[in-house]
Amino acid sequence: MIKKIVRMGNPLLAGQAKPVEAFSTPELYQLIQDLFDTMKSNGGVGIAAPQIGVALQVVVFGFDHSTRYPHATSIPETVLINPRFVPVSDEHYPDWEGCLSMRGLRGLAHRFKQIHYEGYDQHGNFFEREVSGFHARVVQHEIDHLNGKLLVNRVNDLSYFGFEDEMQTLMQQTGDKLA
Repeated sequence: MIKKIVRMGNPLLAGQAKPVEAFSTPELYQLIQDLFDTMKSNGGVGIAAPQIGVALQVVVFGFDHSTRYPHATSIPETVLINPRFVPVSDEHYPDWEGCLSMRGLRGLAHRFKQIHYEGYDQHGNFFEREVSGFHARVVQHEIDHLNGKLLVNRVNDLSYFGFEDEMQTLMQQTGDKLA
C-alpha cells in the first residue's frame, strides 16, 4: 500500500529508529511491501521506514532504471534490516542527491565512495556486500534516515542545496565536472 511520506521537519525524521527484533512476521512483510510500493510510486531509488512514519531500522532500495537518476547503474531490489556500514577507504566524492522527504530539493552531498554494509533480510538471514559508487551512496543515504540524519546534513556548502528547478544550470555545470 502506498503510504504518505513524512517530510523534513517532522520529529520522526530526527530520531533514532529501533532495531527489528522479530523477523518473518506479517507486520514486517506488510511494512516492506508498503516501503516498496511507496518508493516506486514516487520514483525513488530507496526509502527508509521512518519516511513512512515507522521508527524501525528497515530500508529498501533498488531499481532497473531511474528517471530521477538516469545515469545511475541499476541496483538489485534489496531489503536491509538493522544495517551497519563501514567505509572501505576514506575516499569521499560529492554528487547530487535528492530525498523523498524533501521533494524538489537537491544537494551536493559528500559520501564515502566504497563501503562494506551488512544487515538482515526479512527472514532474519544475515548478508553483507561491498559496493561502490551510486549503490554505496544510496545505502548511506537510507541508513542516515535510521539515525536521524537528512541529506542537508551531508551538504558541506549550502550554496549547493536548493530547489532542483532553480538549480538546473548549477547542477549541470557541477555534474559535468563530477562525471
